[in-house]
Amino acid sequence: MRSIRPLLAATGLAAALALTATACGPTEDKATDKPTAAASDAAKPAGDQGNGDIALPKDIADKLKEHGVDPEKWKNGEWQNWDKDKWLREAKDFVNPVIAGLWKPERMRTASDPAKTMAAGDLSGGQGLSDPDPRPVRAVPEKTPYTRHGAPVGKLFFDSPKGHMVCSGTVIKDVNNPGKSNLVWTAGHCVHAGAAGGWYRNLTFVPAYNNNGKSPAALQNAPYEEHAPYGAFWADWASTSGEWIRDGGPTGGTGAPYDYAVLHVKPENGSGKSLEETVGAAIAVDFQAPDTRRIGSMGAWGYPQGPPYNGVIMHKCIDRPNRLSISSTTPTMHRIGCTMTGGSSGGGWFMAKPNGQLALVSNTSIGPVTHEWLAGPRLGPGAQQIYTMMSKKYGSR
Repeated sequence: MRSIRPLLAATGLAAALALTATACGPTEDKATDKPTAAASDAAKPAGDQGNGDIALPKDIADKLKEHGVDPEKWKNGEWQNWDKDKWLREAKDFVNPVIAGLWKPERMRTASDPAKTMAAGDLSGGQGLSDPDPRPVRAVPEKTPYTRHGAPVGKLFFDSPKGHMVCSGTVIKDVNNPGKSNLVWTAGHCVHAGAAGGWYRNLTFVPAYNNNGKSPAALQNAPYEEHAPYGAFWADWASTSGEWIRDGGPTGGTGAPYDYAVLHVKPENGSGKSLEETVGAAIAVDFQAPDTRRIGSMGAWGYPQGPPYNGVIMHKCIDRPNRLSISSTTPTMHRIGCTMTGGSSGGGWFMAKPNGQLALVSNTSIGPVTHEWLAGPRLGPGAQQIYTMMSKKYGSR
């Protein structure tokens, strides 16, 4: 099993985050999100029949029937029906049966990004608590192969009414299933459309996508193993915050400070190994991170898709964070200078703890149309409740 140390050493993140624990601000600005998040209560995962066909288990089939959806038609393309009455919205309605072979290399390469960009006017409601805009930090490519330098980071593919889409995500540790985590951290807007819609479909996580960092042209002729060195992992359970489902909007809206999600995944190939065992690495989540102004350095990882990036190369930004407020009624968000664009959404934000270990403390949520900075939610009690529920209820399955 690979250690997390290659990621630390190769990225220089440990040195860059050396000031993390130093105090540099006044009293702490506590995250105030309450544990009101609603979790999905989906059915058991689909089963491989041994002949290449994926059968929908009875409880998933029954759930689809409750909403007037024929299970066999769903598997054969009915999932493309985005009529309002067919778009499952409530937390308990998440379903994501495996459709083997759907995410072929070409389909992955041509997925678009669900950018969450904001104009200056979008931030007027909370400027009183916001710090000055950070200077832009140019995103730099991660070293290759990613299986050595960024193994826990990957791409999340999904389908939406606008077509097949892509975000970023991170393999995280599961405290109730040590060494055998099947949990992935990402953004809420990468799994659910928020106030205007419902759950996205065919959610699939590919860790260390494009392992050797090939260009789009070179990747066209690369074998599947270079696109997906660890294979593909389908989400069989998902959970995001109730605030995101209720208030999330096209530019984040007041749901942005709660724009996080946790997935439980299973391998498409039916292997018995967990995601963490397969990848050989996972990152712990810290729900008690210091006040933003007391964090010396923070790094964001992801696969930016919007110009000037092409979506196939893993990038990172490291900067000292400050605070962003979008509303006087919601918690402040972490913000760093970073030129990454859409596609990096959902990618993990890491800091080094006093013991030198990496911890995930946020994820990419929103940014300005100028692509000079990124903002991510502070992870408080609501985020921890989602994580704990996913770990206890689904982690061992």
